[in-house]
Amino acid sequence: MEAFLVSTGAVALGEIGDKTQLLALLLAARFRRPLPIILGILVATLVNHALAGAVGTAIAAWLGPDTLRWIIGGSFLAMAAWMLIPDKIDEDEATPQRFGVFGTTVIAFFLAEMGDKTQIATVALAARYADLGAVVAGTTLGMMLANVPAVLLGHQAATKLPIKLVHGIAAAIFAVLGLLTWFNVGHLF
Repeated sequence: MEAFLVSTGAVALGEIGDKTQLLALLLAARFRRPLPIILGILVATLVNHALAGAVGTAIAAWLGPDTLRWIIGGSFLAMAAWMLIPDKIDEDEATPQRFGVFGTTVIAFFLAEMGDKTQIATVALAARYADLGAVVAGTTLGMMLANVPAVLLGHQAATKLPIKLVHGIAAAIFAVLGLLTWFNVGHLF
């Protein structure tokens, strides 16, 4: 029970103001369909955190902290650039064509969680506690506690948010995160 409760609390607190919480808000504003977004977050988080608990430590040791830092920083900068590229869904309210709302959410959340502080926390918690199931369940619940309200608020605010402005702000945040990661501000690794 300790592994579950500690994992839930650590991730719920760590997720407040995190980039994936911003992603939840953006997906809700963009698609205006909270249920498939919430389910997509759940699936992506379960898979991501299970993998993080099982193999995250080995991957981080294999790549080394400096290489991992450069890859993660580059990913943030790539996400910033991608946020500035308008796509068809921003111009009209068409249904997502390729993966649907659920699939888009699963893919976006899974990728956004790669190297994220909650993923790193999951690796550390899995190393600390022998009960991997309790850690994954706890980190997943923590993620949901932080992101479901963002989805519901994003859905409510969708008609009031200027999507281009939100994308610009998100791009700026991702760019800052990328640069901070590259320059190891706060000694993240």
